[in-house]
Amino acid sequence: MILRTLTRAHAPRSILRHGLRQTRRTAQPLRSYTTGQTASMPLSTPQSQASMLATITTDLDKIAPRFEIQPDQIRIIQTPTEFYEILKTKILNAQSRIYLSTLYIGKTEHDLISTIRTALLKNPSLRISFLTDALRGCRETPKQSCASLLAPLITEFGNRVEVRMFHTPNLTGLRKKYIPKRINEGWGLQHMKLYGIDDEIIISGANLSSDYFTNRQDRYHLFSSSALTDYFSKIHNGVCDLSFSIQPAPNTPAGYTITWPISNPSPSPLDSPSAFKTAASKHLSHLLTPSNTPPSTSSSTTPSNTHIYPILSLVPLLDTSTELPALTNLLQRLATPPFHPSTWTFTAGYFNMTSSFRRLLLATRPHSGTVLTAHPHANGFFGSKGVSGMLPAAYTHLAKTFLRRVKYEGLSESVHLREWERGVVGREGGWTYHAKGLWVTFPRSCLDSATNDTTETSSSNGKDAITAAEQETPSLTVVGSSNYTKRSYELDLEANVIIATSDPGLRKRLGEEVKWLSEYATAVDEKTFEEKERRVSVGVKLSMWVVRVLGGAL
Repeated sequence: MILRTLTRAHAPRSILRHGLRQTRRTAQPLRSYTTGQTASMPLSTPQSQASMLATITTDLDKIAPRFEIQPDQIRIIQTPTEFYEILKTKILNAQSRIYLSTLYIGKTEHDLISTIRTALLKNPSLRISFLTDALRGCRETPKQSCASLLAPLITEFGNRVEVRMFHTPNLTGLRKKYIPKRINEGWGLQHMKLYGIDDEIIISGANLSSDYFTNRQDRYHLFSSSALTDYFSKIHNGVCDLSFSIQPAPNTPAGYTITWPISNPSPSPLDSPSAFKTAASKHLSHLLTPSNTPPSTSSSTTPSNTHIYPILSLVPLLDTSTELPALTNLLQRLATPPFHPSTWTFTAGYFNMTSSFRRLLLATRPHSGTVLTAHPHANGFFGSKGVSGMLPAAYTHLAKTFLRRVKYEGLSESVHLREWERGVVGREGGWTYHAKGLWVTFPRSCLDSATNDTTETSSSNGKDAITAAEQETPSLTVVGSSNYTKRSYELDLEANVIIATSDPGLRKRLGEEVKWLSEYATAVDEKTFEEKERRVSVGVKLSMWVVRVLGGAL
């Protein structure tokens, strides 16, 4: 894992160049701004929130498919327990299909497996497909593992159950032979979290194990949309076609076999990585294009004010993807009028955004910008044995570096870092933090003032009232599996969506999501990292350098 984390900070130039090419016409050079001021910003004609949103969606229409949806078709789930109960309820009531794409299913998740078994017994026409990562799913073999947990379902239900495990083409030969199992995932994983049941899908950053169901905070959005669920089913199935198959073998120590089906449209990534990538690109690339936009469901009487854009990073398999170009375009828009200065909140449990993403984020010079990340006590690797125990300190070092950059850019008054802490992981009542995403609220223009007069008069300080309202009503959010790191843009398979909405009710709910995620967060500054318990050892810094040299990532 330390290999996975430590090199996330450096995205490959070829990928970044592609993302920048997508949006170069809208970019404004950072040097055009005076430090800490906005007086040098060029003037623009005031635009309403709806007009600004339309500009963003026009950009996104050129990058990714668009799905129209009504605001009440989106449910924002708050807690791990609620996520698990909703997931089980949906599974028990499934009629035709279930597909679960995740990094792994916990090897002792017998309650989840029992729920799935009950659903299959209740409905003979129900089929289920699992997609996990091969390195993580088989890591404990020959002891109990994710693979051995799922294999008995195939024994009982035959071809109604499919178990596929994706293996990165980046870990082969001597690397695969000698790099330890606890570290080898630093060369790439199946990291998408897509939980589709019939015509609904939960898009999340959460895996399927007990901590994600109890005390590991993440984000979970439930979409009731057959078109969107069908689209991600194609993504799920496409990657399954490029993955190993698990079959039961109850008389073997492992309890399963893992083989490469001859029906797959490519050779195994372990036999021929280059041929695998070539075939994978042909098999998947067409699924990411705007041509996958379904026919509009809007009418003159019920126009859609909410759009969903799937953005994916499948760079281990494709020459390019849609997540980085879409986010590059969005952030560059936010650096220009009339979008400047917007308000945003960015969160990642593992704080290791690429240097390019950091530059784009800070170049927006926001009215208010908040970065929310895990305190070491809320990091899942806190107290771990071996090299993975260095990870919380590594993230601390990266957070300190970020604050230094914020200060250098003259943004200390508007950009703030907050750490999420709820007890201490591994101790009674301790939680970990795994949420990731971005929320954006456009600046309020005079064209919107008529609908916000009550907000302005509710406080003696008009600016404070406007700021509070803006922070609670984002028009855009990004939710999914990405951590916005080198791994996300070079090594892992990631799936996310951008929600773009002008609906007041949904914007309010998105603002409430930011509020509850921030409930256990505390502001930190450079002085925080000078405290004895937060100082980072030379050994951690050296390990970070070694990982970068070896080509792995955090």
